[in-house]
Amino acid sequence: MRSPLPKIFITCAVTGNLTTPDQTPHLPITPEQIADACLGAAEMGAAITHIHVRDPKTGHPSMELEYYQDVVARIRAKNSDLILNITTGPGGRFVPDHDEPKRFGPGTTLMNPEARAAHITALKPEICTLDLNTMNSGKQVVINTPGNVRRMAKVINDAGVKPEIELFDSGDIALMLDLVTDGTLKGPLLTSFVMGVPYGFQPSPESVIYARNLLPMDAQFTAIAIGRNAFPYAALSYLSGGHVRVGIEDGVYLSRGVLAETNALMVEKARRIVEDLGAQIATPREAREIIGLKV
Repeated sequence: MRSPLPKIFITCAVTGNLTTPDQTPHLPITPEQIADACLGAAEMGAAITHIHVRDPKTGHPSMELEYYQDVVARIRAKNSDLILNITTGPGGRFVPDHDEPKRFGPGTTLMNPEARAAHITALKPEICTLDLNTMNSGKQVVINTPGNVRRMAKVINDAGVKPEIELFDSGDIALMLDLVTDGTLKGPLLTSFVMGVPYGFQPSPESVIYARNLLPMDAQFTAIAIGRNAFPYAALSYLSGGHVRVGIEDGVYLSRGVLAETNALMVEKARRIVEDLGAQIATPREAREIIGLKV
């Protein structure tokens, strides 16, 4: 049985890969906007920011190293304490050709595992995500085979970066435990449960408790929910013994019918919710100690 932690950290996921400019005009797109969103979230109490980048001209997701470098440089010029968590999620999508499914169709991004994590070697952030899901995702498929995950984990480990293991269903936890057993991953683990993606974990209190109880006791977790469940699951994650994540990657509304104009406002609301429930919010330094990073 886990009780709420003495201190929790808040992560803000500021732009993501799937949120579109059509959903909200407040989506950070350029490196300057993404960096400013991270800095604003930090001012409201986020100890960690989760970073994707986008093509400044189109707003589409990007994997260009120069955009990551620009974002990181802008953040570090103003805030050296904020913990940076950079994605390695892009590069794992497969869209089968309509007439010949074994061939890839438009929208496929599937690529070499080492290339998917090359920016981590270059930037060496404190944390990067490592997705373990192989699943249907809308009309596409995300593919993270055990062999490819091991190859990405080696790149991450060699860079001295802490992986945050993103778990989209219970089978991902089984894979994670196998990776611990064979030494690919080393504890204590930093994990997140992603709730509400179609064909993955469905959002429910039972799902959070079930997933939590499959983890090693020394693992840290955050229960993340997308869309309208983002704020209720901030509370549920805390009450279940976990940490908190919000941001425009996960949901675009601050309240019913009200778009979040900034990521900072989302952090402020999540902080208010969990503090009203008794939470104490960790500073970046305290979050480093919780996670096991160098202080």
